[in-house]
Amino acid sequence: MRNIKMTIEYDGGRYHGWQRLGDTDKTIQGKIENVLSQLTGTEVEIVGSGRTDAGTHAKGQVANFKTESDMDLSAMQDVLIKNLPQDIIVKKLEEVPERFHSRYHASGKQYSYYVWNQTIPSAFERNYSFHYPEQLDMKKMGKAAGKLTGRHDFLGFSALKKSKKSTVRKLDKITIEKEGDMVHFTFIGEGFLYKMVRILTGTLLEIGTGTLELDAIDEVFETGVRSDAGMAVPSQGLFLDEVYYD
Repeated sequence: MRNIKMTIEYDGGRYHGWQRLGDTDKTIQGKIENVLSQLTGTEVEIVGSGRTDAGTHAKGQVANFKTESDMDLSAMQDVLIKNLPQDIIVKKLEEVPERFHSRYHASGKQYSYYVWNQTIPSAFERNYSFHYPEQLDMKKMGKAAGKLTGRHDFLGFSALKKSKKSTVRKLDKITIEKEGDMVHFTFIGEGFLYKMVRILTGTLLEIGTGTLELDAIDEVFETGVRSDAGMAVPSQGLFLDEVYYD
């Protein structure tokens, strides 16, 4: 039995997210599993490093699957590229130790969020960014990013109602860069809760416009109340850039 690690790039715009669903074939996991099962002649189940929401994109999603197929990996990659939709690309296949698990062994992730910060929308960027025309105070957002980094309970910055598992996470770094009319947010951390990146981005934007004050961050950490944080920005501006392994 071989254990194969996959690095995958996809445009999530027309999919219902990563996770396979019983009532639709419009998922990333489902599309890849269908092709692999046909290719190997046996039912294949792939394990992703984590779920991405409907409409979210990935430049470096990682998954793994086990197979008894002895097919050369470069030939397998060719078949996957030819038979998957053009908006799902398997960038790399590699054989890994039998115990490797793409989710349990991940030590961190990097996400990007893109905001088109111009009064006029963009016909070309609309599927890969959030149009937010308000004037932003970059310095104030930088201060807010500093408050958000570190180890905190991020329950109030997630869409979880409550959780039996710990909602404490370590956020290592947030960068905010303005490149022309595009504002690029980068988040690096050990793990992220449901919709956490989208809510953190919305909170930073609302602090940047003065809708929220910096103190709101401390309040959310103390109370864990979702409504005290900023909006959840739309999914089309979100990218999973990379998954880290020790």
